[in-house]
Amino acid sequence: MARGLKIAVNMGGGDAPGLNAVTEAVVLAAYNRGWDVYGIKNSYQGLLDTEEIVHLTPEKVWHIASLGGTILGTTNKGNPFKMPITNMAGETEIRDVSDKVVENFKRLRFDCLVAVGGDGSLKIAHDFYRKGIPVIGVPKTIDNDLAATVITFGFDTAVGIATEAIDRLHSTARSHDRVMVVEVMGRHAGWIALNSGISGAADVILIPEIPFDMNKVCDHIMEGELQGQRYAIVVVAEGAAPAGGRAMDKGAGEVGRQDVLLGGIGEYVAREIAKSTGKDTRSLVLGHLQRGGSPTTFDRLLSLRFGAAAVRFIAEGKFGTMVALDPPLLKAVPLEQVIGGIKRIPMDSDTIQTARDIGICLGD
Repeated sequence: MARGLKIAVNMGGGDAPGLNAVTEAVVLAAYNRGWDVYGIKNSYQGLLDTEEIVHLTPEKVWHIASLGGTILGTTNKGNPFKMPITNMAGETEIRDVSDKVVENFKRLRFDCLVAVGGDGSLKIAHDFYRKGIPVIGVPKTIDNDLAATVITFGFDTAVGIATEAIDRLHSTARSHDRVMVVEVMGRHAGWIALNSGISGAADVILIPEIPFDMNKVCDHIMEGELQGQRYAIVVVAEGAAPAGGRAMDKGAGEVGRQDVLLGGIGEYVAREIAKSTGKDTRSLVLGHLQRGGSPTTFDRLLSLRFGAAAVRFIAEGKFGTMVALDPPLLKAVPLEQVIGGIKRIPMDSDTIQTARDIGICLGD
């Protein structure tokens, strides 16, 4: 492609360790091709309010790969196809303002949008691709549940944070002969719960892929008690649900959110354990701690690779695709093959088998 391209980059959805590393790689790789990069602040808001656009030069992004969060800001409430707007009467209406985004994108003479996000954000990117915006997607979710890519950045950091929390809870649980229930992120898939639970020597791990039986959970804890283990650690993914039930949620939350807020499963499990076993039981929600802080070396490198690959795919004209890790390569996968697809833990996974082999109860 010709030199002198003008690239836009934005972030969508929840923050994840590695977003700044993607930004740094996009800017440096584009700069080395003689292209300009502009950061669209707060997802697509910057293409509605064009004062929220910043020219990103190498000097502005050097060494930001180690920083958590994102210098561009992000949001999970800014879908231009379903944007909450306050009307003259002070009421909130949902409107489609996507044409305004396309108009500003073209007026500013951008040649391509690098859209970094999870399933919801990539669906928005695909919708804009269908409206004529050249798009390259970059996968982002700490849940690691995006289809078509082996792993997403932020996951390794989140697992490390959750594992450290579990390690710390062992000492306090042991001191009080207590059951500690730790709720971690994992809306549709239990990758964080399973990996951190095994690494942190949990007694029970509950994930969305396996509906759980509370009687079996409690029996496992009491069997441990009979063998002299007077405390227990239970790790629960936020999307886990009892057999015959469904994931617990807090409702839709704020207007314009792309998804329903999950929460409460940890408290439910703790309450049922206390009622059935008589054990002193406490619950803890790790929540946004899993998103915060500096990315691990693995996540930092993966993010830099994703960002550089996005620029290569622009040069190759592979628009309407997402960067995907298919070891040892990074490939361009059509966005329509990605959106709506959830990567769950296979039941024949060696990680599932490892948990069972070392005596961890999975609730079934």
